[in-house]
Amino acid sequence: MNFNLKHLKSDLPAGLVVFLVALPLCLGISLASGAPFFSGLISGIIGGVVVGSLSSSRLSVSGPAAGLAALVLASITNIGSFDLFLCAVLIAGILQFLMSLAKLGGIANYFPSSVIKGMLTSIGILIIAKQIPHAVGYDRDEKGNLTELVPFGNEDWHELLQPLQHIEVGVFLICLVSIAIMLLWERPSIKKHVKFIPGALVAVIVAILLNELFKVTGSQLLIQNEHLVQIKAAGSVQEFLGFFTLPNFNGFLNSKVIITGVMIAIIASLETLLSIEAVDNIDPERNVTNTNRELMAQGIGNTISGLIGGLPITSVIVRSSANVHAGGKTKISAIFHGILLLFTVIAIPGLLNLIPLSSLAAILLITGYKLCKLSVFSQMVKNGKYQWIPFFVTVLVIIGVDLFGWYKPLKGEGLLVGVVAGLIAALGAVLHGNLKNSYFFHKNKHQLGDTITIRLSEEVSFLNKAAIRETLDHIPEGSNVVIEANTTEYIDFDVLELIREFRDIKAPFKKITCELKGFKEIYQIENKMHVQSGH
Repeated sequence: MNFNLKHLKSDLPAGLVVFLVALPLCLGISLASGAPFFSGLISGIIGGVVVGSLSSSRLSVSGPAAGLAALVLASITNIGSFDLFLCAVLIAGILQFLMSLAKLGGIANYFPSSVIKGMLTSIGILIIAKQIPHAVGYDRDEKGNLTELVPFGNEDWHELLQPLQHIEVGVFLICLVSIAIMLLWERPSIKKHVKFIPGALVAVIVAILLNELFKVTGSQLLIQNEHLVQIKAAGSVQEFLGFFTLPNFNGFLNSKVIITGVMIAIIASLETLLSIEAVDNIDPERNVTNTNRELMAQGIGNTISGLIGGLPITSVIVRSSANVHAGGKTKISAIFHGILLLFTVIAIPGLLNLIPLSSLAAILLITGYKLCKLSVFSQMVKNGKYQWIPFFVTVLVIIGVDLFGWYKPLKGEGLLVGVVAGLIAALGAVLHGNLKNSYFFHKNKHQLGDTITIRLSEEVSFLNKAAIRETLDHIPEGSNVVIEANTTEYIDFDVLELIREFRDIKAPFKKITCELKGFKEIYQIENKMHVQSGH
């Protein structure tokens, strides 16, 4: 590991900001996952210290991800125990490491964005549905069983929305206050003055103070201990080590555990690679991350997490963007945030136990909403049938299987089934188009100094994204490039975005002159954006 210590004055404050963002998210994702709170903090620590050290990305920050929370919750329930589930995390880590050796870092290019967005939208809906019981204070029934907004697998439909019939006023009030604070914090007039203080942290602090006020005044609104975070405090090093959970290695013989491990490996890898791409695009120095090495780092991180009781780890765009905007320069900021999480677990668990679950549920409700906003649905429809058909197929299958229980034998496997259904829908649409128009991709032979001409065929689908990306990435610096689409009838939205990103970001950075011919779709998109911005 090569660290440049001259950037410490930038990296340490950035690491502190990332820590303040990550702490409530680690606890909230544990809550959403139905896992011990300690497990979310473990994965945050490993994501910061271990993955941060091994990754080739300067600014990416890893930890437990909201995108996996619904899968983890369903998997723990489906498998039957947390220690068996840890074996699935271990399997996922090993598979990611093997994927890195097989040079599969470009796997995300073969998944259309419509399916990925459908998966993330579904996750947002599932997160909201799973957190409403915690938000209103009716998260366990009289028998102590976890309740759900929609009683999965329960044929007695008069119990639909049962948690909303048993609202605890104090719990719900703190949830509403937390949501109000986070929404207020997003307003530009507020955000510009407090940009390094995360709204989620402020919401948690206010929630603690409000509940303490209820306690001092003897109010009936006081939240009881069962609705607060519960993390054990260690009196010695030996007792602290006893808090870690070891995996049940019998899981290697359990088909459900193995399937879950494969699902985690695929989804965690996709989320990581998409996050890494986004971080590289906002990196002021345009660092290009080695995706195969990133898969290796994530694989090692998940292997360790599974061995000691942590949740699955991915690169997370929320923490990573906070790192960039706080002025982080090297890996030290991510590692420092992990060290701060470790200090918090050891030194102040009592303070964490004052946090109301409804405040964490509020964080997750906002997170879920951002994943499934109505604007996502409308934008997919505007992008055309090749986008919205796979998108809606993915969403409907995942929600139908995991929320409404359309097919009970697949309980907890809705994400995998939905993604496969979305891929089939996307492939079917492409094959239908190719019945009329064959595809070819042609780059003229050229010598050094000549203009490079890239001509696209009549039909350019998401299946061609990887080849086009590789060609564009290997164009020499200082070249003159012409990309022609004069005879093209259909260009996949993913490819359009790839070409637009090359023209606007990557080409100027490599001093490449890029000219587009016949790309009416790009100009239509840019004109719409121009009109919407008020210019």
